[in-house]
Amino acid sequence: MFNFLKRKGDKENILEIEPDGPIDCIGDFTYNFYWQQKGEELEPEDQIPGTDHTYKDIVEHLKNGGNVKILGDAGHRLCSSMGADLKFFGGTGKAIDIGDVIVEGDVDTRMGINMLRGSIYVKGDVKEPIGNLIEVESDRKGYKKFKSITDIVTNGLQGEKLVGAILAGNRLIIDDGRVRDTIGARLDVEAQIIHKGDVDLSTGILMKKGIVRVDGDAGRNTGALLRGGTVIIDGDAGDFTGIDMRSGTIIINGDAGKFMGAQRKGGTILAKSGKPVPPTSEGKLTEEDKQTLINFGFKPQSFKKFS
Repeated sequence: MFNFLKRKGDKENILEIEPDGPIDCIGDFTYNFYWQQKGEELEPEDQIPGTDHTYKDIVEHLKNGGNVKILGDAGHRLCSSMGADLKFFGGTGKAIDIGDVIVEGDVDTRMGINMLRGSIYVKGDVKEPIGNLIEVESDRKGYKKFKSITDIVTNGLQGEKLVGAILAGNRLIIDDGRVRDTIGARLDVEAQIIHKGDVDLSTGILMKKGIVRVDGDAGRNTGALLRGGTVIIDGDAGDFTGIDMRSGTIIINGDAGKFMGAQRKGGTILAKSGKPVPPTSEGKLTEEDKQTLINFGFKPQSFKKFS
């Protein structure tokens, strides 16, 4: 079931859908990483179970500035890469303004991974890990409101108030106890994001500028597809640290895991230990590497260089 509503104060059209249960990948701008699964798991033109709309209908409606309301629960990867004009689908690769998503029920894990724009309102509970999101005080009674971390450090709060975080200039400190994926995804400004506590997948994915620092451990794929900037983990990281990185610096104040630097094409990984795979290998710290570590409060003698 679906219908369109127009309300004062909303961004014109609200598209309401009532899926047949908590369906994955609604509002997912990647269509479940279509370039990897090639339609075997999801096609953009597939119909969302229980509705008369396709997954592409939802994405296009959001791109046109419309809002989407889900009458019920949502599954995994809600709003993945929302607000990214993805090059794979003919876009610019940059952020675009979009509408919002409103969920009347609960949301499963990895909501808002790699998300760049828009807001997500949730009436129920959200399972962790969440994505590149921070909670702000909601303007809808009875709902929690989430916005992109990258959006906030890039464009400011626009009058909104953070929950469990502080923004001072271009420095965002997050201390709300939530576990996150993809913090700082696609960051392209000289900002600092500091996360208190552990994180999960793909910290700093596709970053070009800035600093993302985690005061804790990280999961797999830390610094994946890094294009610049600095990712710092003050503990251990999971496997595939620096996978497919192009440039920038990754600092792991502990073990960087197995398969470090797989498919790496540039950049530097500084870690206390780890198991690299070609084309990445262990080398000697340069004076510049040592100064970088000192600048971030680390003792160079305990680190190794992988490049």
